[in-house]
Amino acid sequence: MLPRPVGFVLGGGGSLGAAQVGMLQALAEAGIFADLVVGTSVGSLNGAIVAHDPPRAATALGAIWPTIRTQDVFPGSALERYRTWRTARAYLFESDALWDLIGRLLPVDRFQDLAIPFAAMATDVETARPVVLDTGLLRPALLASAAIPGVFPPVWHNGRTLWDGGLVANVPLRHALAMGARSLVVLDCNYPGQLPPPPSTLSAVITYVSVVAMRQQPLHDLPIAASQVPVVYLPGPALTGRLKDVNAMDFGHSAALSRGAYDAAKAFLDNLRVDGPGLYGRLDPA
Repeated sequence: MLPRPVGFVLGGGGSLGAAQVGMLQALAEAGIFADLVVGTSVGSLNGAIVAHDPPRAATALGAIWPTIRTQDVFPGSALERYRTWRTARAYLFESDALWDLIGRLLPVDRFQDLAIPFAAMATDVETARPVVLDTGLLRPALLASAAIPGVFPPVWHNGRTLWDGGLVANVPLRHALAMGARSLVVLDCNYPGQLPPPPSTLSAVITYVSVVAMRQQPLHDLPIAASQVPVVYLPGPALTGRLKDVNAMDFGHSAALSRGAYDAAKAFLDNLRVDGPGLYGRLDPA
């Protein structure tokens, strides 16, 4: 159904990236695999695994995600975070734990060692513009792509100071087109097709505001991409039960996110019929 090359676009969303595991499982069952991949933040970490071995990526990530704990990414006690902030003033966590985690996850060291073309998105702190990372060492590129402002320090890489790509290209549709994709499959883990519940706590307010802000880029880019190629926008898991209060820094919901995303994506793909350029699926709630 999809013209090739098929580009997989994996958006950012912290621990919500577990949803991409279920999406990939449903895509694999439907026989849809990537010819090229572009990812942002956690989507770049998952995307590197996809680009290493597209047919087996869902299985590999399905084994990896249940082993990741919140402390593997955001280590230390509240007191230690306060001490880091008092010293650094600009962030809460050193990135050593994330650096180690990326090293454990990566099957190869360099972009050119991957099976298919792959790019990770970051933000240039000096210019506030997107930066495409697609050559050289993978580990520092992925660390830069996932360097959440205020949470982690920026990353100095290839002569630039870089932050998380989600600031400017959380769902990098246009960048996948620039890589040569003739159709796009979007694995957006940032509540696609719905919004978090109306916030009632400060942390929920921050989550809600972040989701709304990060939607503006894909909302702008979607009509442009869909006018040129088919864009399959997979649905996310239903925000019910335990998932109603999930946040992007809590890795305790990986299994539920993956399972919910698999169910939603499978039902969607079972009824998918692609007929030329256009948007198949949706980002905004109906």
